[in-house]
Amino acid sequence: MKILLVRVKPHRATVNLQSFMICEPLELEYAYSALTASGHETYILDLIIDKRSFASVLKSKQYDLVCFTGYIVHVGVIKEHAAKVKKLLPNAKTIVGGVHAEVVPTDFVCPAIDYILWANGLHTLCRIADGSNPDQEAGVYSEGKTKPEVIRLEDDIFPDRKSTAHYRKYYNYIFHNRCATIKTSFGCPFKCSFCFCTRVCDYAVRKLDRVMDELETIEEENIFIVDDDFTASDARVRAFIAALDERGIKKHFIAFSRADFITAHPETVKLLSGHGFDAFFIGIESFRAGELNRFDKRTTVEQNSAAVKILEDNGLQCYSGLIVGEDWDKRDFNTLIDYLNSFDHPLVNIQPITPMPGTPLYDEYPRKVVIPRERYELWDMAHVVFLPEKMSRRRYYYHIVRAYIKTSANKKQRKFIKRRYGKQVYRRVWRGAAHIFFQYVKKMIKPQ
Repeated sequence: MKILLVRVKPHRATVNLQSFMICEPLELEYAYSALTASGHETYILDLIIDKRSFASVLKSKQYDLVCFTGYIVHVGVIKEHAAKVKKLLPNAKTIVGGVHAEVVPTDFVCPAIDYILWANGLHTLCRIADGSNPDQEAGVYSEGKTKPEVIRLEDDIFPDRKSTAHYRKYYNYIFHNRCATIKTSFGCPFKCSFCFCTRVCDYAVRKLDRVMDELETIEEENIFIVDDDFTASDARVRAFIAALDERGIKKHFIAFSRADFITAHPETVKLLSGHGFDAFFIGIESFRAGELNRFDKRTTVEQNSAAVKILEDNGLQCYSGLIVGEDWDKRDFNTLIDYLNSFDHPLVNIQPITPMPGTPLYDEYPRKVVIPRERYELWDMAHVVFLPEKMSRRRYYYHIVRAYIKTSANKKQRKFIKRRYGKQVYRRVWRGAAHIFFQYVKKMIKPQ
């Protein structure tokens, strides 16, 4: 079979970090590896980077399968691209997979999409390509089906990074150029009410020796560990460190963690700092205890502040996420600015609370949502989907931008970034930040 694996470019209205952060399409590299091993002629098309039109690529070969992956913001774009496939290659079948297809498969139901992979995506895709009847596959969504038991191939094969060789120089993560990604676990043992990715599967880990085998195949110096929570187990983290020493692997790592792990295991944090870990992304979420309880975060304000200090004391960069609420007024934003500036380097992603479809927060959300579900491109955790209680939406966007300018983007932080990461990285990041800034300016003028 001739198979095209496609990562689509987000809609122009979407506010997203791809303005200065493009990770490799790891799920497509896994699919490429599995499909080519079965003898299929497979290609990856990354439309975030590739300058060719989708239509011209479709016309270049008579593809039998065209497969898409994406999140909620990509749903509308994927449907449009699937319709192009049907027009230009009427005999080709279209397939969509990825985390949104697994959690909310009904969003992809449309005439242009033949099959939605809602379970065991890699296994199911390979079976379809090998000739299995898709309608009889438990991993293909249809109304009334029950999800099958989990089947994972990720320890049997490695993602084929040569499949994206012509794109790799563009893959980066915030301040880290030429950055590869790796997954060492699936899911998260915590279930915060707002978090979408933890709805995909229960927590499970890969075999560490296979993780190390894969790490040894990666050419890039910078590695982003994309586990939802890399530090879910102190014993496993220490085993990871020991395995790095045993293999003599020297890389620079970025990973996700939680504040309660950082505060409970400062000695492990020190070890991580000495083994190539440069930064951790911590979901601080709020400086209010009540909001942390509402999100079922199971951390405290004191833990959050202490975790940032521990990281900074060990020379680790802290990237943090913080959610701003519907009832915030100017004083709350002022408090946020003061709180973030109490850290040495407050590099933070400020997000309006977004009740993502598929999460408990969406089902329980008590306020009026003003962005329709069908405007998928606006469900990006940057648009204000609700009516703020104490100011207009225009004013709300203004205060989000003001908080960025006075914290992550202030003069002190700009000088720090240029000094630590160099002028080239600085220019790339600030070009992307400027693009997002002007998107927000448009929101101030016209909120929707």
